[in-house]
Amino acid sequence: MLRIYNSLSRKIEPFVPLEPSHVRMYVCGITVYDRCHLGHGRMMVVFDMVQRWLEASGYAVTYVRNITDIDDKIIERAAFNGEPIEALTGRMIALMDSDFGALGVRTPTHQPRATAYVPGMVSMIGQLIDKGLAYRGDNGDVFYAVRKFAGYGKLSGKSLDDLRAGERVDVDTFKQDPLDFVLWKSAKPGEPFWSSPWGAGRPGWHIECSVMSEALLGPHFDIHGGGQDLQFPHHENEIAQSEGCHGHTFVNTWMHNGFLRVNDEKMSKSLGNFFTVADVLQVFDAEAVRFFLLRGHYRTQLNYTDGHLEDARQALNTLYTAVRTHGALATVARSTPVDWQHPVAARFRAAMDEDFNTAEAVAQLFELAREFNRDGSMADGVLLFQLAGVLGFLERDPEAWFKGGSGRVAAAGDVDADRAIDALVAARLEARKARNFVESDRIRDVLVAQGIVLEDGAGGTTWKRT
Repeated sequence: MLRIYNSLSRKIEPFVPLEPSHVRMYVCGITVYDRCHLGHGRMMVVFDMVQRWLEASGYAVTYVRNITDIDDKIIERAAFNGEPIEALTGRMIALMDSDFGALGVRTPTHQPRATAYVPGMVSMIGQLIDKGLAYRGDNGDVFYAVRKFAGYGKLSGKSLDDLRAGERVDVDTFKQDPLDFVLWKSAKPGEPFWSSPWGAGRPGWHIECSVMSEALLGPHFDIHGGGQDLQFPHHENEIAQSEGCHGHTFVNTWMHNGFLRVNDEKMSKSLGNFFTVADVLQVFDAEAVRFFLLRGHYRTQLNYTDGHLEDARQALNTLYTAVRTHGALATVARSTPVDWQHPVAARFRAAMDEDFNTAEAVAQLFELAREFNRDGSMADGVLLFQLAGVLGFLERDPEAWFKGGSGRVAAAGDVDADRAIDALVAARLEARKARNFVESDRIRDVLVAQGIVLEDGAGGTTWKRT
């Protein structure tokens, strides 16, 4: 049985969806004012993995991942660029989709944009005011009164008194309490706005996820996910809004992935220590980056270094080496049910069912690769493709992996270069057949000088880039 660590209860719990065989999951997405960094990439890869495992376990999954397309940072960046907000967000969304797609992240069931749900946000804010949980400040903004919601702090484990004493609380003279957070911002000159009973303005950040998740998944659903940094205040505020409005449980299971760190600090744009997904993919193959992001447990901190990415590339290279001369097994794997009774498959499943333990699941892939290398069992080869595919690995032709340099990013002109190498390999083979070993060795040396490694076997000669 699948068990998941619930950030709300702070323990691993059996997972039982509200609706048998159907999981409804919401994950907080990206504020689209700039390119996504690899910390964003980790979150997206983690929850893509969660969706894949839920589906492999027999569940239908409705997966919602929102896009924040109106925000202070977006307004500021568009003004700085001298372009309309819609032009900026449209361009960033296209780049985001490209970056995440390269990492093997599949498109969610729904990818709603905040600006399409403003009427619903106005409606929920009105209900919160009617219930006495929100109020209009003298500056025209609408605030949530956190002390009016008895459960505030239950997700983060923070008490209101501790929060009040904290140094990070912003002081706003228009709030009844410094802890109160904004639901509706009154319009400022030159900013986009919508109509509301409280005047022209736009929604605060937190309200959008309460409204979009309810619109697409209902007011009570199974899993809500995001990065660890969203646990407070964003997800805490979502609970206050949704449960305050409806009077019942909002989400059953809360999941948060650990930070991606650089030099022991969280990777973030505010700290300036981030690497964009696009920058990393200029140096490392996307599948190797995905392997790096999933080889550790999703709740652990992950430290970014080029060395760790190189280790991931080499590890993935080992798996591709195991199946290199057995590419046809991939076709069989796609049309054959997984044999979960196989000992390695059973251990893989047990690892994934214990809070998505990809670290142990990946270890089982290497155990299976060793068995396949030793015995050459077709069943083992098929299973290796299948289990790796559950995590989004071994999804390309092995020859393409090696001819790309075993995880090297392909450069312009590689197609022509590959043809030239193929021609030299063929010429070497003809020289060997003619027993012209001087010429054969000469061609081999030419290829070695180009960083090409030849592997002669019973099935012929294959090559790969170092």
